[in-house]
Amino acid sequence: MKGKVKWFNANKGFGFILTEDETKEYFVHWKSIVTKSNNELKTLEPGEAVEFDLFNTDKGIQAINVIRLNP
Repeated sequence: MKGKVKWFNANKGFGFILTEDETKEYFVHWKSIVTKSNNELKTLEPGEAVEFDLFNTDKGIQAINVIRLNP
């Protein structure tokens, strides 16, 4: 699924991603961000294009396997 970052707080390590059609938003945790190396900072920028999967948790549906399309 594709979308864009609505907002992300790097200090707290979480934020929200909007779907491509901007009809739904999903929680994202820094641990769900995929990076090319372990040394790369796991953060997102508002408006940034991303690709992600969805995972159903006891707290609701969350974005996982988040890949930054234009890092």
